Amino acid sequence: MAQIKVTDLTFCYEGSFDDIFTKVSFSIDTDWKLGFIGRNGKGKTTFLKLLMGELPYEGTISTSLFFDYFPYRLPEGSMERCASAFLEELKPGCEEWRIICELGALEASAELLYRPFGTLSHGERTKVLLAILFSGDNDFLLIDEPTDHLDQEARESVKRYLKGKKSFLLVSHDRALLDACIDHVLVLERETITVQRGDFSTWWEEKSRRDHFARAENEKHLREIASLRKAADRSRRWAQKNENSKIGFDPTKEHDRSIATRAYIGAKTKKMESRVKQYEKRLEREIRGKEGLLKDIEEPVSLKLMPLTYHKERLIECRELALGYGDGTASRTVLEDLTFEIKRGERVLLFGKNGCGKSTLIKAILAAAPAPQVLSDQPQAASAPQVLSGQLQVGSGLKISYVSQDTSFLKGTIWDFCEARGLKESLFCALLRQLDMERVQFEKDMSAFSEGQKKKVLLAASLLTPAHLYIWDEPLNYIDVFSRMQIEELILTFQPTMLLVEHDQWFQKKIGTRVVELDRWL
Repeated sequence: MAQIKVTDLTFCYEGSFDDIFTKVSFSIDTDWKLGFIGRNGKGKTTFLKLLMGELPYEGTISTSLFFDYFPYRLPEGSMERCASAFLEELKPGCEEWRIICELGALEASAELLYRPFGTLSHGERTKVLLAILFSGDNDFLLIDEPTDHLDQEARESVKRYLKGKKSFLLVSHDRALLDACIDHVLVLERETITVQRGDFSTWWEEKSRRDHFARAENEKHLREIASLRKAADRSRRWAQKNENSKIGFDPTKEHDRSIATRAYIGAKTKKMESRVKQYEKRLEREIRGKEGLLKDIEEPVSLKLMPLTYHKERLIECRELALGYGDGTASRTVLEDLTFEIKRGERVLLFGKNGCGKSTLIKAILAAAPAPQVLSDQPQAASAPQVLSGQLQVGSGLKISYVSQDTSFLKGTIWDFCEARGLKESLFCALLRQLDMERVQFEKDMSAFSEGQKKKVLLAASLLTPAHLYIWDEPLNYIDVFSRMQIEELILTFQPTMLLVEHDQWFQKKIGTRVVELDRWL
């Protein structure tokens, strides 16, 4: 068993004035199945790059092991080549037969290695790259969000695969995956770093207990501080009143006073002032004891949504719908004979494998809606699907707020983004702060944001858009677990009508009112 020891690690990106890590120290064992958890922008991917030696830093990271990283950076032209042709470029010394064995464990066919990489689905590409990653020996494997963009079936196979492995560090926001695969957690909390045995649920339960205790201690300290301040103020006023009575009195009214009582009053005042100083010292001790109690507590702010109420019960209706691309004999059918509807107040989850037509159906709905009513955070694709047969009816005057799964188009400043979409900057930035985005990010170009931060920009824009129907296509990709909980609470509180594509099992069970399985309509 080897260890990775991090001592006084300090890192800041060039040109930035906020440290990602400051004097951080901890150690982890390399035979653990370690889950890496933290808010978006806290430095999870950055830490993996530091382990790989890709970035300069202050402090020390000591270990005797080598690291390998998923996802691999694909060589130029790899989309037109078979994976078998560039294996050596990704992992020098890897053996093809071992990769084939790993593909079998991932419930995937060896023929994936011999097809052009660009023709593989997201899930197939992930399986090929994971098989390459695990085909070596003596490396500590760094796995960065392997299940984003994967359908439920692919997630399940990756989950089963990782459950049987050891010696890796897994960055993921998928709570079901973390519970299934890991035996330790490494958590970047608000101010500190926690290393703990157990899965995500074990850590969350322990954290909830710690937070409850910290809040109780904080309340106790606040009451004690208030009591001490009140007592100190009372003694201070008494001392001042006595001090003022040392000189000057009316002999006709105060028969018990004389010049000789002045020394007695002075001694009494001095005693009271000493008592005030004692109170102040106790106050300082209590305040010091209170400091840091709440530093790691996650207190997600309750978000707000402004859904509109549509005047009819039915918003969207499909009858024996067939969708595809192209015209005539060159057309390619993606969905056929699909019948379903969305009624007011429903939260419909589209479910199925990658490529079964979930995003195609969403694009068709957006294309069928009156253009001014589609409040989209991305320009509509020029190649909208064609209705080959059947009916697709979108309610008249229906306002739709859409969040795309793609974030690559986000460039420029927050202010440019708000101006282009008619959003009030102050409200938009306030909402991003509620989603735990640091103010320092607002001055950066959005292309420099992490993927999770980009997703929060799109979600914030949608939340500020009053609409009858919210269509979110994989909204939780890259979003941290704390923000996922905020979004779940938001949806359950405001009950908007929604059409969702999302593969997070916890989210599905908590949010969905109805599931439409598209696999059966292929």
